[in-house]
Amino acid sequence: MTQTATAPVAAPFADKWARKSATPTVEAFHSAIRKRVAEKWAASGKDWKDFVHDPEYALTREDFEAVEAELLATGYRFEASAVVSVREEPEKYKPLEGAGGEASGQTDEQGRLIVGTGDNVFQAPADVEGNAVFVSDVETVMKMLTEGVPEDTIAVIDDSGGTLTAPILGDFKGVLCMGGTVRSHLGILTREFGVPCLMAVTLDGLQNGDRIVVEYSKPAADAYADEETAAARRARIIKL
Repeated sequence: MTQTATAPVAAPFADKWARKSATPTVEAFHSAIRKRVAEKWAASGKDWKDFVHDPEYALTREDFEAVEAELLATGYRFEASAVVSVREEPEKYKPLEGAGGEASGQTDEQGRLIVGTGDNVFQAPADVEGNAVFVSDVETVMKMLTEGVPEDTIAVIDDSGGTLTAPILGDFKGVLCMGGTVRSHLGILTREFGVPCLMAVTLDGLQNGDRIVVEYSKPAADAYADEETAAARRARIIKL
């Protein structure tokens, strides 16, 4: 906001350094917050320099909840990066997609079904074969912690996996994470543990318990590659 001697108006103010917001969601939040601040300023009757330092006019939890409610009222729903988000507040998030359902039918050179792709964190000496096991809640982790991780487990987890699975991460044969990037916390942890890992995985018909082989021997993904190059280097998940 820019200080001015004229009476304030209850309307959003442009950024001092105008720029396009990264996403429609960011634009919606920024515009709504600017509008709320402008309304509070107009109602205060104060100069900007007095208004901006007065804690009486600070944005409150209720203000931010109202901004979120306005966005959700348009029908917009957030992308969930963790199963717990959808479970606890299903009215705010899009259903998680990718796992389960019928596969599209794409096959590899040997006629085997391709059930997903992802960005390889580091290049392993060879592809890895194992059993896809969905690990998305504390109960599953606790069972594996007390009873042991089943042999040949390739864990399929969401973006909260670095924290959720940390106690058992080193016991997985491989990891498929449906969020994040190769520079995410989970990517760093799996690289340190030496556990092959794909990040930003998209799944296409993969079911819990499927026997799969993952192309962990592909070169590591380049975080700075353009979209076309990055897509061409994605490793495949193949059902056996």
